Amino acid sequence: MSKNPVSKSKPVKRNEPMRNALKFFVAGCVAEIYLLVIRRFYVNGTVEQLLACDAALPYLMGVGAAVAVVGLVLAILWRQAAGRRWIGWSVFAAGVFLGGSALFIKMFYDSALTLLCVVVPVAMLLGILWNLYDRECAWSLTILGTSLIALWVCRRVLNSIYLGTYVRILAVVYIVLLLVAAFLANKADKNGGRLGKLQVLTAGADPLPVYLACGLSVAALAVALFSSTIAYYAMWALAIVVFALAVYYTVKQL
Repeated sequence: MSKNPVSKSKPVKRNEPMRNALKFFVAGCVAEIYLLVIRRFYVNGTVEQLLACDAALPYLMGVGAAVAVVGLVLAILWRQAAGRRWIGWSVFAAGVFLGGSALFIKMFYDSALTLLCVVVPVAMLLGILWNLYDRECAWSLTILGTSLIALWVCRRVLNSIYLGTYVRILAVVYIVLLLVAAFLANKADKNGGRLGKLQVLTAGADPLPVYLACGLSVAALAVALFSSTIAYYAMWALAIVVFALAVYYTVKQL
């Protein structure tokens, strides 16, 4: 009888990352469909549909806030139950997305919807990667994916009279954060992949992908600050790197 639990536990451990990746995939698809429906009626709809959606956004903010509070309470109540704790945090995340996206769309209209339609699939893919890939691979792709979004923002807003200066300031702050991330990766590499008590890298892993991701992102953001046209070409160049790395990591995992 002692052999049965062992033989049954191994498939569960192997299937857990795939199940988590599937959850991210389903959540990302639902969120993207929700955003596309809003775009259909709020941006591309008739005047009556636009006004109806505009009037509904404050209610969505309230519902999202209420759902987030319920999810937070459930997560706290079930913090000792690993099997149910993720339900509370999932409800909390759904509420934050519902209320936060409604507020963002209300404030910035079409630009907010366009950005969210890009961020959601990127976040979904990164969630899948974090469950299926090694940590150094996931970190590098996360950094590059975030940098792609930053370049996209620079491409759209850099020449804006009102927001261009703020975008440049945020881009410089992001570059500093990338340098800090490379420094922390080096520090973790010297300490068995740990920063204090937090295991951020796999023990004995090669941190080179993280260094490359930070370096390429810094270079791309630095040249993108000069003009939106340069930001456009830098974005596509970095996207090619992301695709190549994703293919390489996938083949490596297989």
